[in-house]
Amino acid sequence: MSGSAIARRQARNHARYKGRNDLNIVPMIDIFVVLLFFLIFTAVFSKTSIVELDLPAASMEQPLDLPRNLELEVVVRAQSLVVQDKNTGPLTQLPNTAAGYDYEGLSAYLSRVKAQFPDLRTATLLLEPDVPYDTIVQVMDAVRSFEGTLDGRPARGELFPQISLGDAPLAAGGQP
Repeated sequence: MSGSAIARRQARNHARYKGRNDLNIVPMIDIFVVLLFFLIFTAVFSKTSIVELDLPAASMEQPLDLPRNLELEVVVRAQSLVVQDKNTGPLTQLPNTAAGYDYEGLSAYLSRVKAQFPDLRTATLLLEPDVPYDTIVQVMDAVRSFEGTLDGRPARGELFPQISLGDAPLAAGGQP
């Protein structure tokens, strides 16, 4: 007979809780709140680095005679660095000094170009065969940014940060 009492109790409880099979989400919300605080306080906040462009003050130098749609190229030859426009040809040639390539002269000339074309961000670096890696890096640094002084303190500015690499065209006479 005890079996029938248990059966009646189960039937009574089953009828009482019919339709009450809801999911209790309170514990899940508690876990998400704790997880949210954990993620916020352990997040690494990234610091964006901004390179400010501080060009040298306008000097008494005359503006360069540059083409209207300049596509800047720097050709690294064994004897010199040649700054040129892709469409019109050479703009200037910087012969080697006793110490090697004239990186400071290249950076100074490119800063004058940047003063006339402040929105231009691209340059192409064309290399002759067998150019040492150190030379490539130093020319890229001179094209990418310039160093100078601003209010008596050392300053660095952005010139042409997007640099592409390629092979230099053959010089006149068929020699590289």
